[in-house]
Amino acid sequence: MGKNIHQEKVLILDFGSQYTQLIARRVRDSKVYCEIHPYNIAIKAIKGLKPKGIILSGGPSSIYDPGAPICDKEIFHFGIPILGICYGMQLMTHLLGGEVASSVRREYGRAEFYIDTPSTLFKEIDKQITVWMSHGDRIESVPAGFHIVGHTENSKIAVMENSELQFFGLQFHPEVIHTPRGTDILKNFLYEICGCAPIWTMRSFAEYSIEGIKETVRDGKVICALSGGVDSSVVALLIHKAIGDQLTCIFVDNGLLREGEAEAVISTFERNFHINLIHVNARKRFTDRLKSIEDPEEKRKIVGKEFIEVFEEEARKIGEIAYLAQGTLYPDVIESVSFKGPSATIKSHHNVGGLPEVMNLKLIEPLRELFKDEVRLLGKELDISDNILWRQPFPGPGLSIRILGEVTEERLEILRKADTIVLEEIKKGGLYREIWQSFAVLLPVKTVGVMGDERTYENVVGIRAVTSKDGMTADWVRLPYDLLGIISNRIINEVKGINRVVYDISSKPPSTIEWE
Repeated sequence: MGKNIHQEKVLILDFGSQYTQLIARRVRDSKVYCEIHPYNIAIKAIKGLKPKGIILSGGPSSIYDPGAPICDKEIFHFGIPILGICYGMQLMTHLLGGEVASSVRREYGRAEFYIDTPSTLFKEIDKQITVWMSHGDRIESVPAGFHIVGHTENSKIAVMENSELQFFGLQFHPEVIHTPRGTDILKNFLYEICGCAPIWTMRSFAEYSIEGIKETVRDGKVICALSGGVDSSVVALLIHKAIGDQLTCIFVDNGLLREGEAEAVISTFERNFHINLIHVNARKRFTDRLKSIEDPEEKRKIVGKEFIEVFEEEARKIGEIAYLAQGTLYPDVIESVSFKGPSATIKSHHNVGGLPEVMNLKLIEPLRELFKDEVRLLGKELDISDNILWRQPFPGPGLSIRILGEVTEERLEILRKADTIVLEEIKKGGLYREIWQSFAVLLPVKTVGVMGDERTYENVVGIRAVTSKDGMTADWVRLPYDLLGIISNRIINEVKGINRVVYDISSKPPSTIEWE
């Protein structure tokens, strides 16, 4: 299969910076594979990973804080290049005998950086560049063997290096967009200093994964819960390319999906990709279980529990199965082992959370090394349509938590029609890909209205549209008034049972993206 794309890797040790994942994104964008690990990862584990370089992230602590995160000094004896960023630079200075002091003036925001001494780190970069600072402490004196590479007005030691040992410290953040040449600096570290080649591509990842799945599964059978979303679709197709008919996908139509979604999933995977697909129409089963339930947490539990029961029933009919495929992504893996130390809590937010334990299956998680945008690129390599790849996130409990109050067939039908109009008009306006989520919510209130000469007393629909990078924080979208007018007009005229439309202008925090 050629070169192992994981042979060349860089480790990022996480000291709690809000930018740690951004460092990883920049490294991956440079086509070099990297992994994030907690700062206190065991030395033996680092040796086993055989990195070609190590990056020490920033962090909120001062090196002199009680309990400040400090990695094992042994990493400086590995004979590989190390780059310390912000707190990582201060830690490097402290551990190697230099002096770190509290700065009289905290340096935050844009600054002009001046190169005083040539350095491979700044190969083909101007002698003066704009950088982004965010630190309180400063370097007073560099460790033995180091020299100063450059300064800013407030930091006489903004960059330092030990040319012989290939240790580098940056007081600024190269990973943020506010340091325009930051990616070039990181590329110099990766290519020129660590000697990495740009071989981490989604094409090479697909080839590598397909081979790996074949070797792992051999003649075993795999099941995969298919939702029609990006992650489960890419997982299903990747595994299918590896083992063909040994994979069976189970699609549970719980009756809580958006209009036309069940048909689209069946058409795409059964007819287009010719994947073994078990389609379970469990609509009545789910709506019966949700009858008279109004509490949102109760709805979530019922939908989750029912899903597992249906999935298990169908899986037993297949016969002996060895593996369960899941769409776990790299941010889920990182979150389960925070920088504060290895944690045993694995997030269970996936639809199939709890299944491995119940069914005693081995897990296959082919996307666990990928970020969301990499999953989309991988999907492109596998010829998955943009309709699936750019589908907005959709909650596991589906429309049940977008109906405030009781879930009934009638209320589901009203919401489906309203939601379809929202998505149609946002797509027509060319905004669908820019928006993280856009949807309708059916509220548990009725209001007076007038249609023709008649007085009405009908439902209210709320429209929600937010922008976000990862769903952790979100801001409401300033949709054009004309577009809001079209959406409102269409919903009231076309959806029987609605006479008022409102727009949600709250951000997360303090509000959540979903209403329930």
